[in-house]
Amino acid sequence: MAELLKPETVQVLLDEVPKWELGDNSIGRTFEFDGFQPAIEFVNRLAKEAEEMNHHPDIDIRWNKVRLVLSTHSAGGLTDLDFMLATKIDKLA
Repeated sequence: MAELLKPETVQVLLDEVPKWELGDNSIGRTFEFDGFQPAIEFVNRLAKEAEEMNHHPDIDIRWNKVRLVLSTHSAGGLTDLDFMLATKIDKLA
């Protein structure tokens, strides 16, 4: 099982994914697209990455906006997996 990150480590890793916001035991980001179809295509691309890592974000789709929240539920908070996936997702956007 992945280990929870210390608060000071979370702050350092947030600098590597500056568009992500720190929440309660999670990080989140909203992506905006030109319409529904591009938003769904983005979700399909990120689903492949998430499945390969066996680490899945919470996803909220609202027409042209996709809100993602990352947390390692089995560990009860943020782990390296969350920041690794955030970095991969940023590259897909």
